[in-house]
Amino acid sequence: MTQSLASLVIRRTHRVPAPDGSAGDGAAAARQFDAVLMDVGFKLSAELLERLSGLSGAAVLHTARRTLRTVREMVGDHVRHNSYFIDFPANVPDTEEFWTRCVVRALGDEKSRESVLTQLANGVLDLLSLPTYGRYQHSYEEMLAAQDELIAAAGDRVTVLHAGRDLDAELTDLYLALAGSTTPLGEEHLGDLALLAGRCALGPQPERIPVRENRAVVNEARLGAGADLLLDTVTDVLRLACALSGGDVTLQEPTRFRALSRPARRALLAGLDAVVAANPAKLADVHAHREPFKRLGERLHPHEYPRWPHAADVFAVARGEKEARSFGSRAEQLLGAGDVPGAVKLLESAPGRLFRALDLLLRAAADQTERDAVVAAAVRGAPAVSGRVVLSVREHFHNRERESEKPRIFVNRRGRAWVTPDRRPPVPAADRDRLIAALDAEIRRRLPAPGRLLVDPDILDVALPLSGRATSAGLGVLPRGSVSAVEGELLRFFVYWKETERRTDYDLSALLLRSDYDVDEWLSYTSLTAVGGEHSGDVTEAPEGASEFINLSLDRVRAAYVVPQVNIYAGEGFEEVEESFFGFMLRDGEQKGRPFEPRTVRMKSELRGVGRVALPLVFRRGDDGRWGAKWLHLYLKGISEANRVEENQVSVSKVVRAVVEREQLTVGYLIDLMSDGDTVMDLWDGRSVPEEPVTYLGLERPEGLHPDSRVVTLGNLRDLIPG
Repeated sequence: MTQSLASLVIRRTHRVPAPDGSAGDGAAAARQFDAVLMDVGFKLSAELLERLSGLSGAAVLHTARRTLRTVREMVGDHVRHNSYFIDFPANVPDTEEFWTRCVVRALGDEKSRESVLTQLANGVLDLLSLPTYGRYQHSYEEMLAAQDELIAAAGDRVTVLHAGRDLDAELTDLYLALAGSTTPLGEEHLGDLALLAGRCALGPQPERIPVRENRAVVNEARLGAGADLLLDTVTDVLRLACALSGGDVTLQEPTRFRALSRPARRALLAGLDAVVAANPAKLADVHAHREPFKRLGERLHPHEYPRWPHAADVFAVARGEKEARSFGSRAEQLLGAGDVPGAVKLLESAPGRLFRALDLLLRAAADQTERDAVVAAAVRGAPAVSGRVVLSVREHFHNRERESEKPRIFVNRRGRAWVTPDRRPPVPAADRDRLIAALDAEIRRRLPAPGRLLVDPDILDVALPLSGRATSAGLGVLPRGSVSAVEGELLRFFVYWKETERRTDYDLSALLLRSDYDVDEWLSYTSLTAVGGEHSGDVTEAPEGASEFINLSLDRVRAAYVVPQVNIYAGEGFEEVEESFFGFMLRDGEQKGRPFEPRTVRMKSELRGVGRVALPLVFRRGDDGRWGAKWLHLYLKGISEANRVEENQVSVSKVVRAVVEREQLTVGYLIDLMSDGDTVMDLWDGRSVPEEPVTYLGLERPEGLHPDSRVVTLGNLRDLIPG
């Protein structure tokens, strides 16, 4: 357990907890450890190297084994990446040539000859029936022997590992950061929070746990530790029940409630009773989740506990036996009657709901007087609205100012995306601009005085993580909508998957789009060589794991957009396989190397969404000819079997256009707000750092910062979102 917790700290913070061990002369072992790390694209900070050098060699080796295992997994180097074509990207054949070669070999095989002849006579050939198609024809070791070793280049990735405090202190800090996050966490982060909460439930706690899903995870641990529960709505109790049953605390997926222990049942019923007794109006919240409450009631047996009558009322409302008119229904009734002032007055008592309805209210208003009332109510209510919602509404109205037939994209909490035409009437420009100015002022008021700002320019175009679900778990992953530069001549995508029980075939493809989002060409198993690129070959099963690659020379690509995608052709979904991840590498033009070289990996993200087509990001060429990436983290529904790039061109093009043309609020936006007044801001040159404390914002923490500096990187980017 200690080892897994230390690995968690390394993954999340890029800090190595202070190792246990006696003092000694570990300098030689520490230098060797640093050299091995460099092969994977990591290195020890000067402080960490010095600390390890003062320990015994045995202590250094113990730390090295644990750390190397963790960083290799972070970058995707913990598995064997074989390629179908042994010397990929060299000597990749044309598709027709390759298929013909497979047929010729099949005809020379006594076991397959008759079947192939029959198929050819009927005019339809199943590629999977050919013995040499879709299955590795060489071992991993043979592939390595056929490849040149990578020659290091200045552009290779180097991720610095810093010296951390003792493990308990690091775990406590990480728990406080995750539990107190002002934005929802992704699925993996929620799992980490659950692990940490089990250890930290009785220790220091954040001042607030504003995100309800986080609160449910913490409450589960507090219930197990005998601590008081944090409940102020009936939905908090429902989320806790889902957590106790191993279900979805976001309430997006149905939970099959387990038979709960008597102490757990008593805690849930007592919690419901206390919430409703303190505020009977909260019974109206039951309507949003009537079915789950009905199913929960069947497990809790509230009739057996007459001392908690208010808890029984919750389930009576769910069954329709007791009336509790919902807040939403009253607002809808007023809007349906055209009473915008009445709806505004009602919604002012729930500022968060008011903010989410601002667009509708402005469009429903009959005249300027009513629109003025809407804007005035928003200004009055803004201080009571969470920073995440204020920023989300600010971003929404920024994108509403462009009045054209642009697509409207919807993304659910699991990353599933769909696009529809935006047919909403425009919001009057003057009202929109007044709202934007008021929201900017509110955000500026909440931001802390940063003192001296030191900013890595690469973080300016990173989208604010208004939801943790807009980012996949992995290394070098940016929130959805972020833009990052792509510097390198060779771009290589990769996907790895390992099936759990049944044959599973994932297909890595790349769709190339023109500037108007029309299809240009594609690379896939049906088009192995095109547009200055090569496909590593189709692998159709992965009992021991399988990889596919696409190699692109960016100076030979004439399209405006390159959209890598992972299609599920057959078998298990992204959440069913034992493991699956996507990533990309960048290399200089002269760098050869093996298909997978960990120190050239710029990004590796887990594939764990709902859908049969994954769209991790899109590469786009700027007006100056330089390439950049815009991050998607999206999944399309697709079809149950045989998803192919040729069949999903239209849907992919629509999604890419909707995301590319939407403008997200970025870190640069917040920096502009923070830079008012007496704040001094410097752009980091990648070398020297000030001697005094600073507020540093960047993709990675640089070495040499003053210990009292406030540091915000990708690992804690959510800390920028004001409460």
